[in-house]
Amino acid sequence: MKFRRSTIIYIAILVAAIALFSLLLPRTQEPEEIPLSQAITMSQNGEIESILVEGDTINITTFAGTELVTFKELNTSIYEIEGLNLEGVKIEVKSSSGFNWGNMLISFLPLLLFGALIFFLFSQARGANSQAMSFGRSKARLFPANTPTVTFGDVAGVEEAKEEVREVVDFLKSREKFQALGARIPKGMLLIGPPGTGKTLLARAIAGEAGVPFFSISGSEFVEMFVGVGASRVRDLFEQAKRNAPCIIFIDEIDAVGRHRGAGMGGSHDEREQTLNQILVEMDGFDTNTSVIVLAATNRPDILDPALLRPGRFDRRIILDQPDINGRTAILKIHAKGKPLADSVDLVALAMQRVGFWGADGANVFIVAATLAARRDQKVIEMPEFEESIDRVIAGPERKSRRINPKEKEITAYHEVGHGLVAKMLPNADPVHKISIVARGMTLGHTRQLPAEDRYLMTRSQFRDTLATLLGGYAAEELIFNELSTGASNDIKRATELAHKMVTSYGMSDKLGPRTFGNKEEMVFLGREIAEQRDYGDKIANLIDDEVRNIIQTAHETAKKTLTENKARLKFIAEKLVVKETLEGEELEAVFSEAIPEPEAKPKTKAKAKAKLERTGVTKATRAVVKSLKHIQSTPM
Repeated sequence: MKFRRSTIIYIAILVAAIALFSLLLPRTQEPEEIPLSQAITMSQNGEIESILVEGDTINITTFAGTELVTFKELNTSIYEIEGLNLEGVKIEVKSSSGFNWGNMLISFLPLLLFGALIFFLFSQARGANSQAMSFGRSKARLFPANTPTVTFGDVAGVEEAKEEVREVVDFLKSREKFQALGARIPKGMLLIGPPGTGKTLLARAIAGEAGVPFFSISGSEFVEMFVGVGASRVRDLFEQAKRNAPCIIFIDEIDAVGRHRGAGMGGSHDEREQTLNQILVEMDGFDTNTSVIVLAATNRPDILDPALLRPGRFDRRIILDQPDINGRTAILKIHAKGKPLADSVDLVALAMQRVGFWGADGANVFIVAATLAARRDQKVIEMPEFEESIDRVIAGPERKSRRINPKEKEITAYHEVGHGLVAKMLPNADPVHKISIVARGMTLGHTRQLPAEDRYLMTRSQFRDTLATLLGGYAAEELIFNELSTGASNDIKRATELAHKMVTSYGMSDKLGPRTFGNKEEMVFLGREIAEQRDYGDKIANLIDDEVRNIIQTAHETAKKTLTENKARLKFIAEKLVVKETLEGEELEAVFSEAIPEPEAKPKTKAKAKAKLERTGVTKATRAVVKSLKHIQSTPM
């Protein structure tokens, strides 16, 4: 399409050039052609001033200035023409052997331009053909050796993975030592971890430490619409790697071409399978002395073809897991290099607030914090900017332009305090770090909990308290306003999903016991989990529904009971939150532990006292009679 468009443009330019040339070319009036007999008659009448003879052409100029032309026989001289009177006529004869190159060029100019156009079109076709043939060349980017941009010092939070790959660096630096003992480095190493854990960064660090060429390519760059292109690119890539050995080949997102074979639906999927087959063949074709190491990264190892993972190919799997508190602190220290930080910035405290964050999240926090400090015309980055950046990464920026009416603001305050108060009162819930009713992203408010320490296992009691915390906002609205809103929709969804997993995946149901229910099938072609195969009957399905409902109902009752027992505290904190909009840290802890002031007793008026006496039917005279009767009864007889 691009070639066709450019051709049309060039043709249009050529036509315009020819038209412009024809307009600018000076036009001469052609002389009138007359028969030879008329020329003879004019000569006899003395009307001819001069004659120019060019071959068989006779150019006549009259005394009146008119130019005429006539023709004679080619081998006949003008003097031999019978009846032609040449007396007093200027005669000039030009040799016919001369050739007018200017006229020739002008005559053939359109033909020359057309030939140039044909030549250009054919040259473009040859270029397109060569470009089509270059589809089979590898698109891998080569990072030369001895130019390390990333080393192990730039990678943190994955210390075990760094130790695992350090042997690759040692082998590439001193191959002879390993080969003399018969040692062989793994042909393939698979880096596995969620997005943002630093798989690509670790691969570049390996190349930087080893000081060898580094070929980087994405799995999606192998496959094209043409059959066989992917396999050709694989062959070309491995040939380049062998010429530059020792070196490292890094294939990012290998699941793009490494999925299970046999599930394709024709077309490009057959091409993908051919590409995978070529990768398998090339990895088996390595010589034992070939120092080419293949690194690959993926976050979906469960969908890779088993042939990729067998011994001899990607037989070494390196897991990049979620970093702990020490790892997160080390990541922040790396990103803090070269940045002006205030003395009040505590990286350890920031790492404690970033439970569940990855390496890429740490870089994002620093970028947002630096941007906020620059917008506030500060010379250094302070702790409030980091706090704000964490909130932005988690929930999005503040939506200050959103206008919220006082009633909705009050409902949001009670909702968020309901979450926080239930979490505070239950023993197995995570501590509450911040409660805010400032709108961020799609939410009107949020409650942030931070676990006291890194956690890798969850118990049933922790899940129950988590469910009660999720339903705390729902219970608070129900308790205070005796009405429900749509603000708890996401909480209910999360609670339902968690309760369903407790029953069907974690075996935490007393009635159903330790068993999983449902076999989740994933379509390799579509690449998403789209169906769940039921391995149980309708009776079990009803039991699952009953258990999920009972778990959620129990959590709701726990949340409502907790808030009912602490209703005064709920109102006290919510009123403060409406005014301040955000409570966090020490201020939040103080509000949780602060004594609640007793409501002031209102003085009773005489009218209210009289009305009370009238309601009870007791008057002053009646009280006097009752008093006298009591005195009589107490007097001894």
